[in-house]
Parts: sequence; structure tokens; C-alpha cells
Amino acid sequence: MRKKYLLLYICLLVTFCHGNAQSKQKKKPNILFICVDDLRRELGVYGSEVITPNIDGLAADGSLFLNHYAQVPTSGASRACMLTGCLPKNKSDLSNEACKIRLSDREEGDEPETLFHQLKRNGYYTVGIGKISHYADGYLYGYSKPKSCKLELPYSWNEMLFDAGKWETGWNAFFGYSDGSNRQNRNREVKPYECADVPDDGYPDGLTANLAVNKLKELLNKKQPFCLAVGFFKPHLPFTAPKKYWDMYDEKKLLLSPTPDLPSGCSKLGFHNSDEFNGYLLGEEKASLDKRMSDVYARKLRHAYYACISYVDAQIGKLLNVLKDTGEFDNTIIVLWGDHGWHLGDHRIWGKHTLYETALGSALIIKAPMMKKGVRNERIVSSIDIYPTLLDLCGVQHPKGLDGHSLTELLSDPEKASWKDVSYSYFNNGVSVRVPQYRLIQFWNGNDSVLELYRYKKDLFERKNMNEDKIVKSILPILRKGFINTAF
Repeated sequence: MRKKYLLLYICLLVTFCHGNAQSKQKKKPNILFICVDDLRRELGVYGSEVITPNIDGLAADGSLFLNHYAQVPTSGASRACMLTGCLPKNKSDLSNEACKIRLSDREEGDEPETLFHQLKRNGYYTVGIGKISHYADGYLYGYSKPKSCKLELPYSWNEMLFDAGKWETGWNAFFGYSDGSNRQNRNREVKPYECADVPDDGYPDGLTANLAVNKLKELLNKKQPFCLAVGFFKPHLPFTAPKKYWDMYDEKKLLLSPTPDLPSGCSKLGFHNSDEFNGYLLGEEKASLDKRMSDVYARKLRHAYYACISYVDAQIGKLLNVLKDTGEFDNTIIVLWGDHGWHLGDHRIWGKHTLYETALGSALIIKAPMMKKGVRNERIVSSIDIYPTLLDLCGVQHPKGLDGHSLTELLSDPEKASWKDVSYSYFNNGVSVRVPQYRLIQFWNGNDSVLELYRYKKDLFERKNMNEDKIVKSILPILRKGFINTAF
């Protein structure tokens, strides 16, 4: 009789433990990770005139980082840093091919290739849709080539998806126009913008939103925790968006850049002639460091950039609505990340690829269960901090070698005294460090170097290279720490 009761007790215990284990598994938060290409801090919640009600609402439910900086002001390299949680270690890490060079041809090893690989190894079902790393649909092939079957990140995804629609390939869609053509097959004989009277899915990001909505609904029915990463193209060039988003703005009333000229006393080593923008050959004007663009055309381009952001905001809203309608919004970690900033005529540049505030500062919002809502966080943070933050929020162990630091405590306590307000960025011939009041940049010209200092309390828009010896000397040791374990 005792054996019978003992056997029953053991069965009940096993059942309880199994049920408890399943319960703990269910408690792991799901993740929605949203990447937006070339999105500087140009959202309503940052004080911009751009109209972004859905993203602004997300910020009201989480933490808005007012001083978030990319490590490299170009898409592929910036994403490589975010994905690996590491600063660039050599010159190849500054290129758009950083993930391809560093990760794509390697065998799977003990250390995870990316943040998403680490989540996958720890029980998450990972899905990528669109541009998460550099390649537009996650597969390695040239702009004008057929799509390949080789993943850029071979171990990070359970599924890597994309709907190219009438554009047929990811790269055609990335540079696509509403008639199904693209920059490549029109030999760059295109404008850098387009306003077409089409529905949301008349451009690629609408197709991405539709695909992501359907996949999100499917994943919510899984018992396994998931991470869904969705990459939207806009507002990357060409600035193409449906007419209804252009109609949200009165172009004549749009503000112009507050800093349309080069900083006084600058070296010019860190500036460029907007070659990417000028590669759209039917543009009405060319960008140049020699003179400003006309106010009329500058407003046209700002209008186009804003329309693209409002368009993407609407697509993001569709995803957020799925979570709200299913009651899963409060239980889901949501990250919205812009891979770097963009000069909208600032310093006479139309593009990224500089080590100045406008190109390095980008949008970052993190909403997590049980964290404070509506936090406007003024601490200086970096894209490499996202990796350890998500692992902490999911209860996943950090791999060795991360350069980033978890933002988890800042989500609840923005005034955390132990946080170090320092962010390093790298590009071409320069290294930059941002600290609370200053940015110090060192540019190399052969064997010589030049230092530039910008003081944001007195000069928010970098109008003048201050280069005060005493301040430079105090920040220079911090800048040099950014050279540790790098080839710079």
C-alpha cells in the first residue's frame, strides 16, 4: 500500500515539476525588435515636427533614449556592432560588408555569432524579416544579381523572410520605385524621392508590415518564446512613400537645418560631398560642401524624408496593434532602433558617413515588462549596449567579449550613478568620443592628426570647433581608451 502511495506521490511531483517548468518557459518575454534604416532622432517624441503617433505612443510606454549613438555611421557596420555587442576592431569592421567578412563564412563555434544567435541557443524561436544586418533580405548577393541562398547570418535565424513583391529581389525592393523599377535597372537615372498615390503595400515597407503582422500572429500562438526582428527600409534613400503621408505636411512651412554651413575652425577632414545622394542622377540639385542647396529644394527633401518616417510609423503601428489586440503588448519587450543618423543639409551634407552629432545620433526606444513608463533618459548610451540589455531582460547569460553594457538598470533608474556616460564612434580616418557636454574627434591625415572639440552646452548644433587646450587634454585620455583592442 505504501509503495502505491509513494508511486502516486512521485507521479504527482513529476507532473508538478514538469508543469512548473512549462510555466517558467511561458514567462520568458517575447521580443519585437524593429530596425529602421537611416532614422536619426527625427520623431515627434524627440521634439521634431515629423508626425509619428505610433512611435510616440511606444515611447510613452517605455524609455526614450535622448542621447543614443551608433558606433559607425554606415548601415552594415553599425548593425554589425549592434548585433555582436562589440566595438569595431579593424578597418573591415567599418564597411557595409562587416557581417559578411566577420561572420558569414565561419563555422558555428562556441561563441554566438550575434545577439539573435544567443537567444536562439537559449530557447527562443528567432525570425528575421527584411533588413536586420546589411543585406536587404538577409541573403548574400550583389545589387544587380539574382537572390542567393546563402544567409548573411547563417546561425541566427529559425526563419529569414522577405516579400519582394513586384521588385523580385531584396535589393531591387530596397532601391525600388512604385512602378516596380529600381535604381539599378534605371542606371541611376532616378530622382532621390517619389510621391505615388498608392496604398501602403505599393512600396516594399508595406509588404514587410503585412508579412510581419501575419508572422507575429502565428508566433503568438506558439508555446515557445520568440524574437521577431523586423527591418524597415525607409527613410533610407530613395525617399519614396505613398502620397497620403506626403499630404500630412505643408512643405512651405517646414523648418530648414539650423546648421547649414560647415563649423568654423573645422579641418574638413571629416566631411564629404554627399556622393550617395548625388548618385540619384535626376535630382534637381547636387549637394556640395562649396555652397548650400536652395531653400526650396532643401524643403522638398525634408518633406520627402518626413513622409517616409510617417509611412514607417504607420507600418510599426500595425505591429503594435496586433500586440494590443491580443493582450500581449504589456508582456512583450519592444525595441525600436535607428541604425545611425542622417544629415538633412546639416553642415551642407545630405547623407550619413560623418563623426558628427547628426550622423551618429539615432532613435532608440526600449519598452520592457515591469519597467517604468514614459522615461526620457538623458544618459549617453551606445548601440552595442542593446545586446547585453536584451539578454538581461530575457534572463540569458552574456557570452564573453561584449563591449556593451546593459541598460536594464537605466530603464528603472535613469540617474544611476555608476553608469559611464561615454560613447565611441569610428569612421574612415577618425575616432570620436561623446561625453555629457562634449564631443572630441581625432582625424588622421597621413602621419599627422587633427583634433576637433564641440561643446554642446554652448553650441548644440556644432557651429564652431572650440578646441580649448585644457578641455581637450582632459578628454583625450578618454578618447584614447577607445583605441584599446582596435586597429585605430
